[in-house]
Amino acid sequence: MAGANRVLGAAVVCGAVAVRISHTTVNCRNAFELSEWWKQLLGYVDVPGDPNEPGHEECMIIDPSGDHRLLFIEVDDLQDPVGRIHFDLATADRRRDDEIERARALGAMEIEDRRNPDGSGWTVFADPAGNRFCIVRSDQERDAPVS
Repeated sequence: MAGANRVLGAAVVCGAVAVRISHTTVNCRNAFELSEWWKQLLGYVDVPGDPNEPGHEECMIIDPSGDHRLLFIEVDDLQDPVGRIHFDLATADRRRDDEIERARALGAMEIEDRRNPDGSGWTVFADPAGNRFCIVRSDQERDAPVS
């Protein structure tokens, strides 16, 4: 069917053009320090053969499968960190509330707890540079029957 969209891996093919997000970029004051913090939270690693080091103005980290990359870039003119985009993190191997405690232990600053008595909801945090992110329920928690 002409003009139909189809999915190829993580790319969406629109007509004859395949588009995918290459990586997500985070503007910051200290690329190395912030990339190291996010590596701990997400379990990401440096790009093989291209380690991040103190003083680097650009630091790329990737998930171990290589499916997603984050690039931290030092900029002089930072916008308000409460921007129009943020990460929503869902755990793959633990409960949302366990991940919330782990984020707190790594130094994330809790901004707002939006969890509900029925188990739905999320918690809003800020990383050490003030960038917002949320921790939401895992797929398993969302799919579990409500009791």
